[in-house]
Amino acid sequence: MSGVLVLDSEGLAKAVQRDREMHEWLTAARDADAPVVTSAAVLVEAIHPKINDATLKWTLSRLRVEPVTQALAQSAAALLRSAELHGHKYAIDAMLCATALQHRGRVTILTSDVEDIGLLTAGHPRVVAEKV
Repeated sequence: MSGVLVLDSEGLAKAVQRDREMHEWLTAARDADAPVVTSAAVLVEAIHPKINDATLKWTLSRLRVEPVTQALAQSAAALLRSAELHGHKYAIDAMLCATALQHRGRVTILTSDVEDIGLLTAGHPRVVAEKV
């Protein structure tokens, strides 16, 4: 694996649950010295009352949680506009995609929603969405 690995809320949830497939992705990223990142916005979707707080904190300590700045929010809005999407259904995905696009080189987004991520990153061939 090369480039950057980006986790959506399902990717983060599976990392917290220590899912086998997710463990393989994270191990490959670590072995390749590839950063693993997520957007701070994703935490809103991923954190719920039944999540194991200790495991969540440990998982978050092993990746980079990137902030949602005004510039990033404007980039996310531009992605929504380009894809002719709008509304809360796509907002967090758009912020995640804008976060992903801040990185150079190949970017792999691990997501449960390959279709929406694909719509938001159309025209950016260096970004690939993989289903988890």
